Amino acid sequence: MTQTHEQTDRPTRADYVTWRQATTRWADDDVYGHLNNAVYFELIDTAVNAHLAETVGRDIRTLPTIGVVAEVSCRYFREVGYPEPIDLGLVVDRVGSSSVVYRIGVFQGEGDEAAAEGRFVHVYVDNTDPARPVRPLPDEVRAAVEQLLRG
Repeated sequence: MTQTHEQTDRPTRADYVTWRQATTRWADDDVYGHLNNAVYFELIDTAVNAHLAETVGRDIRTLPTIGVVAEVSCRYFREVGYPEPIDLGLVVDRVGSSSVVYRIGVFQGEGDEAAAEGRFVHVYVDNTDPARPVRPLPDEVRAAVEQLLRG
């Protein structure tokens, strides 16, 4: 099996287009003293949806077309945890006819290499019938995510 860049290389800060910062909390750490796996997914979800809400300029839950999570995963490279803040880098790998594929880098401290990287896929559906994907992506969503594409 041939490995891709995604499978072999550890992402760096230069791989991302825009940034958010999150505050870690005491309760985010697990019994081993590092960030609980579930918290990574909360951070990834929040980073993507906060970017969309800010860029679109309104509550994205009220749009006629909404993004539902079709896939989420995370690769871990080193531990992070309380009490240091976390920087979250966002980049879009692909904008499809009804979906968007994001990568979210998790960084803590001054280092240039990611502590973790998430993959997050939104599929856009009708807000009144979530079983039905919508094509094409709404213009306001497309504008919000295309600015995260790496040239």
